[in-house]
Amino acid sequence: MGGVTSLVRRAVPEDAEEVLRLRQVMLDSMSGADTSTDWHAQSLPALRAKLAEADGDFVAYVVDHPERPGTPAALAAGTIEYRIGRPGNPLGAVGYVFSVATDPGARRRGYARACMETLLDWFRRRGADRVRLTASAEGAPLYTSLGFRPKPHPLLELHL
Repeated sequence: MGGVTSLVRRAVPEDAEEVLRLRQVMLDSMSGADTSTDWHAQSLPALRAKLAEADGDFVAYVVDHPERPGTPAALAAGTIEYRIGRPGNPLGAVGYVFSVATDPGARRRGYARACMETLLDWFRRRGADRVRLTASAEGAPLYTSLGFRPKPHPLLELHL
């Protein structure tokens, strides 16, 4: 898979619209999803700013579409969050993957895997001792093959 991994690049501010488009591909694949794209225009400035940060807590990796150079066909994005340190993780760095998507016509070529492997390397370099994600049924085999395991977690959530 080394050949595909070499196609991965870090997304830049000019990719923001395509990153949002790929995120929408992921969101649209979820059951009961709100397929509205009205929020894209409001999200673009913040996403462009995050993509411009060379050493920030957010990163997105893409593979360009083979027939459309400069247009991402696959995406893996994540963030590092700080938690107060603990034994085994004195830095308190925890990685979160929150957006992995591939254009339907570019699937089964290893693009999402290559983006994920690059993202996992970024997490390692940043000192994360664990990485978390929520998997769709379609994505679960990829994540399992990368070493992710289900973890019962008493997650509580409050929408503000």
